[in-house]
Amino acid sequence: MGRKKRRAFTPEFKVEAVRLAKASDRSIGQVAKDLDLTEAALRDWIKRADTDAGHGPPGALTTPEREELQRLRRDVKHLEMEREI
Repeated sequence: MGRKKRRAFTPEFKVEAVRLAKASDRSIGQVAKDLDLTEAALRDWIKRADTDAGHGPPGALTTPEREELQRLRRDVKHLEMEREI
């Protein structure tokens, strides 16, 4: 059995999906179904958008902060590998 390929969505699509979910009188589940998304994915996008807007839980990382953390972890891993050589 083959695995289902993971779909990639543009940042613009995610922003529009979040806007639609917040502006709609329909449930998040219904909006997700209409957009052929999983409800969990749409809820995650909404949570990230709220955090990026400064409305997330205390200490939550914004998207740029998460990206920087990932980059720094890659750099550390690379430097550790170089040191072992």
